[in-house]
Amino acid sequence: MASLADLEAGLGYCFRDPALLRLALTHPSLAHEMGGGQQHNQRLEFLGDAVLQLVITTRLYEHFLDLGEGPLTQARAQMVNRSMLAHHGQALDLGSHLVLSRGEESSGGRVRVSTIADAFEALVGAVFMDSDYPTAKEVVLRLYRDVLGELEALPNLLNPKGELQELLQATSPEPPSYELKSSSGPDHNRSFECAVSHRGKELGRGHGRSKKTAESAAAQGALDQLRAAAAQENPS
Repeated sequence: MASLADLEAGLGYCFRDPALLRLALTHPSLAHEMGGGQQHNQRLEFLGDAVLQLVITTRLYEHFLDLGEGPLTQARAQMVNRSMLAHHGQALDLGSHLVLSRGEESSGGRVRVSTIADAFEALVGAVFMDSDYPTAKEVVLRLYRDVLGELEALPNLLNPKGELQELLQATSPEPPSYELKSSSGPDHNRSFECAVSHRGKELGRGHGRSKKTAESAAAQGALDQLRAAAAQENPS
C-alpha cells in the first residue's frame, strides 16, 4: 500500500505537522462509527474550498484581462467542480490513503467521486494551515498545470471521463474501465480507438490522436448514449 510519503511526493509538499495530513484524509463516517469525539476532514474541506477559489480566481483574473465576470465565473466553476476536484484527487491516489469507517469502506467509499473530491479540498486546506497562502497557491497551481496550460486562452475544461464516473457511481461504486482497441498510422500521425465499459458492458467508443483523447471521446459517447436512453425512458 502506498505510504503518506508517496502522497507528499505526488503533492510536491512535505508536511511539518503530519497530523494535519492525517486529518485531511479522515472521512466524517469515522466519527459516526466511533460515537463522536473523532475529528475528521470537513473543516479542512471548508477551508480548502476557499483557498482553491481564491487561487483559481486570481489566476484567471490576472491572465484574461479582456474577459468579463460571466466567462470568468463559468471557467472558475468548471475548474473547481466535483468532477475536476476528484480528477486531481485520483491523480494523487487519495482513495488508497483515506481513513474510513467500515461501512463507508464496504460501500465503495475509496472510489466515490464525492469522497475523493472532498478529501482533495481538505488536503489543500491542510497545506494552507501547515504553511501559508503563497505555498498553498504554488501547490494548487502545480497540480492544475495541465488544466491551466499556458493560459493563452481559456482552457478546455470539459471532463467527460469525470462526468461519466460520477454518473455511474450514483448507482454503483465500480468505476468505468478503458481499453485501447486499436492504433494505426505513422508515428507522427497516430490514431487511437478506445472503448469504455462498466460492469462488463461496453458503453461507448471513441477515436483520437492520443490514447487520452480517445478515452475522453469514448466517455463522451457513453454520456450521450446514457442521456439519450434516460430521455426516452422519462420524456418530459
